[in-house]
This record gives sequence, C-alpha cells and structure tokens, in this order.
Amino acid sequence: MKHLVFSHGLESGPWGTKIRALAEVAKAQGWRVDSLDYRGEYNPEARVQQLVEYCRSDDRYRRAARRVLVGSSMGGYVSTVAAQELPASLRPDGLFLLAPAFYMGPYKHQQLTAPAQHIEIVHGWRDDVVPFENSLRYARQHECALHMVDDEHRLIRCLPAIQYYLKHSLATVSQL
Repeated sequence: MKHLVFSHGLESGPWGTKIRALAEVAKAQGWRVDSLDYRGEYNPEARVQQLVEYCRSDDRYRRAARRVLVGSSMGGYVSTVAAQELPASLRPDGLFLLAPAFYMGPYKHQQLTAPAQHIEIVHGWRDDVVPFENSLRYARQHECALHMVDDEHRLIRCLPAIQYYLKHSLATVSQL
C-alpha cells in the first residue's frame, strides 16, 4: 500500500479544488489519500504537531510501503518540518510542495533539511504571498526539483501542470 497525506494552506481547507484534483491523480496510481483538517488552527507549529501525531498513530500510514506528504503554502512548511521531526522509520519517501512557506519571518524553523529521498517543489513566478526565491533557495541547497510556473500563489491556473508533476513524482517514489 502507498499512502499520501495532504496538508492545506492557511486559508484553505482539506478538500479544496487543488487537493481534490491532485487526489484523483494519486488514487489513479493506487495511492491511499488523506487530507488533514487544520481549519481553525493558525499556528504552524501546532499544525506540525498535528501531522506528526497523525503519522505516528495512523496504522495505514505507518504500514505503507511508500509514503508521500503533499503540502501547499503553510502546508508545505508543515509537511517538511513534520518529516524532519518524525523518526526515520516513519519519514516520508517523498515530499511534493506547492509554494511552500519556507523562510517566512515568524515561523520557528528556519533551518530546513531534506527529510525525504525525493522532493519536488512547484512555485509560481507571480506569487505575492511567498517569494519564489524561498523555494529556489531550498531547492538549490538540497538539490531537488523546482518547477516554476506562470501563476500566482494559489496555483489554480496551472493545475493541469501540477497534476502532471505529481503523477511523475509519485511514479518516481514508487520506484524507490
């Protein structure tokens, strides 16, 4: 079994347009999909702990042959930091990050590692919420794939491209 967990951004929800579209891609490739509900919790560190607790306690996640965390904006930060904090036996094999809120002022973790074997980032050139340079910095430091797209922070216009990138990212993780 392969297991994928979504973490949504600050102002969205667990089954928004983007997550529903990406969940279809994952399910078509045989992945079990969950999306955590962080609504009402605005503290990124509390969200990190919620995801860590989920990964530690969910039998389906713990027993999965392959694991991927997908996060958008604050959810990208949450997915990455949670992966860093998990014991090695529970770390994801892959991270798929959409405009991740890296290196943002008030966030506790400014030193980010590469806590998965396969990491891909998608970021919009016209993002006015999270500077694309933050993703470039992380991708350069950890030598992971960075897909720059002609879109804004929500990354809705380029959703077909994101679906394509996710499909190929999951195929790569499946082969690890």
